[in-house]
Amino acid sequence: MTDRPRLLLIDDDHKLGGLLSEYLGGQGLQLQQAFTGQQGLALAHARAFDLVLLDVMLPEIDGIEVCRRLRQDGSRLPILMLTARGEEADRVMGLELGADDYLPKPFSPRELLARIRALLRRAKEQGPNPEQPVQRGPLVLNPGTRSVQLNGEPVRLTTYEFELLRLLMLDAGRVLSRDQILDRLKGEEFDAFDRSIDVHISKLRQKLEMNPKDPQLIKTVRGVGYQLVT
Repeated sequence: MTDRPRLLLIDDDHKLGGLLSEYLGGQGLQLQQAFTGQQGLALAHARAFDLVLLDVMLPEIDGIEVCRRLRQDGSRLPILMLTARGEEADRVMGLELGADDYLPKPFSPRELLARIRALLRRAKEQGPNPEQPVQRGPLVLNPGTRSVQLNGEPVRLTTYEFELLRLLMLDAGRVLSRDQILDRLKGEEFDAFDRSIDVHISKLRQKLEMNPKDPQLIKTVRGVGYQLVT
């Protein structure tokens, strides 16, 4: 990561790009804007960026497709989706395809900055060097290859699902509240009510549990949070 993180904004709103460039530039961040999905993909592949701000509604190809192609091409760039307020389907779809976070429009620049810093910090903490595999019961998670196996069989996870499972595995046996999970995955700069944790827990259960309706690996501790049982 450079001294001044480089951000790629893929959004056809020229006015928003100008405002964000001025605001984020004053916070030590560099912002470059692409105005179509195709242009954004080309820039993401051709230049070194530290994070992508990706609008859903784009000319040529939409943000959901841009996200899918970036992950399909193996990019690990943190992706922050910008969605229309109330468009839950877009948010869920983006997260399932590998987006790391989302922010509904209109948003405050301060909250955007907090989320950007949280994602950049998390990417920096993960570092470029592979970590040791983590094994808990029948689950094996390899951060270096970003792969997961259950009873020796590979399991395909989205970026967010992978990070959530890693957090649960590292704290296996401990009950984590939704707020603790949000803090660990997104950072503590902002206070957010986010039901996407429930969505991802449900998705993980669909992929890991023999019977998702009667989970044996990821338990819900009613009124408290979630626990990985080994």
